[in-house]
Amino acid sequence: MDIKDTVAVVTGGGSGLGLATARHLTSLGARVGVVDLPTPSAREAVAALGPAAAFFAADVTDSEQLEAAVGGAAALGPLRVAVACAGIATARRILGRDGTPLPLAEFRRVVDVNLVGTFNLIRLAAARMAGNEAVDGERGVIVCTASIAAYEGQVGQAAYAASKAGVAGLTLCAARDLADRQIRVLSIAPGLFETPMLAGLPEAAREALGGQLPHPSRLGRPDEYARLVAHAIDVPMLNGEVIRLDAALRLGPR
Repeated sequence: MDIKDTVAVVTGGGSGLGLATARHLTSLGARVGVVDLPTPSAREAVAALGPAAAFFAADVTDSEQLEAAVGGAAALGPLRVAVACAGIATARRILGRDGTPLPLAEFRRVVDVNLVGTFNLIRLAAARMAGNEAVDGERGVIVCTASIAAYEGQVGQAAYAASKAGVAGLTLCAARDLADRQIRVLSIAPGLFETPMLAGLPEAAREALGGQLPHPSRLGRPDEYARLVAHAIDVPMLNGEVIRLDAALRLGPR
C-alpha cells in the first residue's frame, strides 16, 4: 500500500515508538491522527509534527473515547492504516518479597491497556477500513505492538508478558477474520528500545542493557521500529505475522 496521501491513526502516538511512527509516516506523505492521553507533552510533541498530524485525546480502553478519536482521524480522509502503540508496564513479581500477591487490579490494568486497548483499535479501525474502496486489492493495514517478552517473559513481567502474548496470539486470528475484507493485520515484537519505559534508568544501566544485544549491541531506536511499520504497510504479503525486532536478543530470566 502506498503511504503517500494515506490517512493513518496511531495510538500511544504522543511519545516513544508511537511518536516515531507518526513522525515517519508524515515524512512519507501520510496524514496521521495521533491518539494519546491528553497530557501537555503529548500535545506539544504532536503539534511539532506539523499540519499533517492531528491530536485526538483518548484512553484506548474506553470504547466511546477511542471510537471518537478514530472517527476524528477518519475525517481526514479514508482511513487505511492503524498502528497500536499504546502500552504500559509494571515491574512486580506475582509474590513480593514479603509474600504479598500482585494486586489483581494492577495486573488487569496492564492487560486492559496493552491487549484490550489493542483489540479496541483493531475492531474500530477495521470497521472504518471495511467501507474503503479497495486499492491494489487492499482496504487497510493494521500493525500492532507485541514484545519479545511475549515469548521470554522475565521475573517481574507477569502482567506485561501476558498482555503482549495476548497481542501475539491475536494477530493471526485477526488477520484471518479480516482477510475477506482485504484488511491485513500483523504485529511487531520489539526487544529493548529507547522508549519512555527505559528513560528513567541511569545511563550506565541503559548501556548495560544495550550490551546484552548480540548485534548491534545497543538499544533499539524508535525510528527503526517506525521504518519497519512503513515496510509492513508497503509489502502486501506481510500478513498474520509477528516480526521480532530485537537484534537477535533472547531474554534471560532476569
